[in-house]
Amino acid sequence: MKVLIVSRIDNRDALAFAGKIQSVLKKEGCDALFDQDTAAALGTGGRSLASTDADAVIVVGGDGTILRTIQEMHRPAPVLGINWGEVGFLADLEPSEAIEFVRKLPGGFTVEERMRISLIKDGDCLGVALNEALIVTTRPAKMLRFSIDVDGMTAEEFRADGLLISTPTGSTAYAMSAGGPIVDPRIQGFLLVPLAPYMLSSRPHLISSDRSLRIRLESTKPANMVIDGQQTIELGTSSTIEVRRSDLPARFVDVQRNFFEKVDNKLRKL
Repeated sequence: MKVLIVSRIDNRDALAFAGKIQSVLKKEGCDALFDQDTAAALGTGGRSLASTDADAVIVVGGDGTILRTIQEMHRPAPVLGINWGEVGFLADLEPSEAIEFVRKLPGGFTVEERMRISLIKDGDCLGVALNEALIVTTRPAKMLRFSIDVDGMTAEEFRADGLLISTPTGSTAYAMSAGGPIVDPRIQGFLLVPLAPYMLSSRPHLISSDRSLRIRLESTKPANMVIDGQQTIELGTSSTIEVRRSDLPARFVDVQRNFFEKVDNKLRKL
């Protein structure tokens, strides 16, 4: 079994724990290596994350590290997140329970898939998001004008500081902080959450991913799109963004933990 280990590199304790994970896996007969950035921080050799053929990728870090890892992989391998951040909602294990689980990993595991969204402009894919794509003005305190087209019909027009285009997985991230609902990640849908809309009637929408969805930006103020907090794209003052369900979902090692139990533990009991 091949395992690639990724760690946040700004924390020596996280790096040391990644080294401990490697030792445990090697004792279990696994081919356990670090990705290139983690290896460089540890002063050893590593493997490319982008082209990995690993059976699983273990990430020691917070949600940002996990999102960046998934963004970089060309072929999404199953990810097991060990929380070394703040909330760490995408990380299913805490360090205190991780070693025992990792020791059993070579015996086999099940995989949970999470929908991602592709953002298309003029036929070109701008990027793929697991949590969300944020459209926001480049000039603070200025509003943008949006139109939402569903199956070729204009379903909503509004002005707002910005717009979040979220997956169900991302519903517990920025979208929740902006007033959106918590959505079961098994649902296949696009969650649209306006940021500080001008009209009270502009509310979040959950739209089936089977529908055709286009976001039209029509404003005199320039805007950017930020994908999963990792990638920023200039949209200018006028753009049409098509939102599609990606053909390559993110894949996670299933630790058999109920989603709503996680919501209760991480979002209500911190």
